[in-house]
Amino acid sequence: MSLMSRLLLAVLALSPLAATAADLTPGVDYTEIEGGQPWAPLAGKIEVVEVFGYTCPHCAHFESLLAPWAAKLPKNVRFTTVPATFGGNWDAFARAYFAAEQLGVAQRSHGAMFQALHDKQSLPMQNVSPQELATFYAGYGVEPARYIDALKSDAVNAKMAAARAFIQREQVPGTPALIVNGVYLVRGRDFDQLLRNTDALIARLQSGAR
Repeated sequence: MSLMSRLLLAVLALSPLAATAADLTPGVDYTEIEGGQPWAPLAGKIEVVEVFGYTCPHCAHFESLLAPWAAKLPKNVRFTTVPATFGGNWDAFARAYFAAEQLGVAQRSHGAMFQALHDKQSLPMQNVSPQELATFYAGYGVEPARYIDALKSDAVNAKMAAARAFIQREQVPGTPALIVNGVYLVRGRDFDQLLRNTDALIARLQSGAR
């Protein structure tokens, strides 16, 4: 065996094999959603949605893997985050996210919100007040009064209603959840496998298969 062949085998032995669409098992690696639809369809784009919750510790841990993965997605794939609207504190932080999105600071502040809740404990997990949220987003150049107005706005109310409908339609069981094109709820035994399975489902849709 040549030196090049030995090196190639060594690399393959050390590298996790990427899943392909043919490797995926329905009911194990993904669930096909009956009647599923994308969150915000865009012609020519494959949509990947993460349903997340800021207070969810699993989402906070997943973010460190998810963000670099999403940054490398193909140009014909759009990654979107949708906050879970399961009631109570979930709704408070979902509303916080949509207000930040309306004001154009959601992407810049997304990782920092997880850190504020789970690492720094500079925001409370429960019963967070509009004033506390406004103080956090002031760090991103948003005037507190403007942020509080956004929290109460009809636009944010509409987004909350749309998120509830989407989560119910897509049968989201918990967070974090990845949904591809509104059709596939991705499954995996760990976060790495969840992302590999998502890559395989994206490849399936890119090939024209379903």
